[in-house]
Amino acid sequence: MKRQLRKPQVPSRENQRNSKSQALFLGASRLKFLWSLGFGAWSFFILVSACHGTSSDTLFHNGTQAYHTGDYLHAAKAFRESATLHPASGSLQNLGNAEWQRGRPGAAILAWEQALWLDPFNEPARMDLRYARKTAQIEAPELAWYEVVSAWLPANWWAWIAGISFWLSIGLVMLPGIFRRRKAAWHQATAAFGLMIFLLSVPAHAGVYTRSRIGFILQKDTPLRLTPTLEAQATIRLAAGEPARWERVRGNYLLVRTSRAIGWVQRDELGLICARNEKL
Repeated sequence: MKRQLRKPQVPSRENQRNSKSQALFLGASRLKFLWSLGFGAWSFFILVSACHGTSSDTLFHNGTQAYHTGDYLHAAKAFRESATLHPASGSLQNLGNAEWQRGRPGAAILAWEQALWLDPFNEPARMDLRYARKTAQIEAPELAWYEVVSAWLPANWWAWIAGISFWLSIGLVMLPGIFRRRKAAWHQATAAFGLMIFLLSVPAHAGVYTRSRIGFILQKDTPLRLTPTLEAQATIRLAAGEPARWERVRGNYLLVRTSRAIGWVQRDELGLICARNEKL
């Protein structure tokens, strides 16, 4: 007997509608899940940031109270912890004031320099630096012209300026052709201006990088060694707060260059102006 082949069943309109409804329902469910996941991650980030901000503000308040009562040791500790949780120019400036009152000019100068790294418009910190260097007879670090330019604005601002100006120029050059629009004169003028700003920000980026290698001696009479060993001969003694640039790392020692000589110091004897370079 021959088997009769069944004709393929054509799905009815009702089945098609049900399939479309199920697909739409699954798509909406996925979107809802992704939205909930994103909202949860954002809420968690806001909660963690708020907790850090609250603890940082509490430490700053405790440091201020300790400073006014003359307890400079606990004030410096509170300001340092506050700046670690939430780096801020004000916290670092107050940390420098507390360290100066403790008789630690090296740590004070480092804190004020870090405050200016975050906020070059902090005039009180700049005035404190001038007073401290004049009192301790310590010179400021020698900066190249592009390093001076990089100190005009906060370090992170140069990255934003370069990124915005670059992509603005690219967008004004490419988008009119993509959307089949005629390029107007203001398109070309704005693109040229953005490219000019980008090129002018390149030396500032180089200055930010080279300035991040500047550090300051933390303890007075720090020996500058000929070799990276504890028993090495000391060529000169460095004063607390004296600037130096690190060039190489070998174990627990840094090869630094000062205005007077070049040699090796231990890691904990030099504080770097940029916090990200603390862990070399």
